Amino acid sequence: MPRSAPGSTSRRCRGSRRRPRSPARGQGPERDANGLFRFLPVIGKPVIGAVNGVAVTGGLEVALQCTFLVASRRARFADTHARLGIMPGGGATVLLAQAVGHRRAVEMSLTGNFLTAEEALGLGLVNHVVPHDELLPFTHRLAADIVNNDQRGVHRLLRHYRQIAGAATLDEAHLIEGYMAETWQPGTSEVAARRADVTARGRTQARF
Repeated sequence: MPRSAPGSTSRRCRGSRRRPRSPARGQGPERDANGLFRFLPVIGKPVIGAVNGVAVTGGLEVALQCTFLVASRRARFADTHARLGIMPGGGATVLLAQAVGHRRAVEMSLTGNFLTAEEALGLGLVNHVVPHDELLPFTHRLAADIVNNDQRGVHRLLRHYRQIAGAATLDEAHLIEGYMAETWQPGTSEVAARRADVTARGRTQARF
């Protein structure tokens, strides 16, 4: 099932990054082939980040490496690398720009100003903001929603989204999607069996 990575208000998330000494390859935080210092390993399942407090500097980068984020109303976010006089290496300048847009990311990095959970939601940094006591129950429900889908499709779509995130142009992204569609082995043979469940679920979730 999807993994949830609860946030933390510990010093590791609030202060500068402390990197481990030479972990075994693939067994801990390490520098990726593309130069990214990866706190979370790339796995075939989505990682839902549940942020319950302050996520700044390296803690913000940990959050950004999650597939998507759910925040408690107590959560706060900031890129404080410039305030500490250090440079990001865990994806802050790239992943933050993907999440909130280039200009807003530049502002966050250069000012070090904090965002509330609601502000982060408005910018697209987090997907949901929930009461503090509902953080993990809500996150677990999202994970259950994902688990109830066809897992081959979930894993393939997740891999596809990772591919297009690294595409240089929009045309390249469309080409990657077209290739995925044409080479998807299960095809459409199981759509009919799932249609009734999808329709029923849509009716319960519709907001009018």
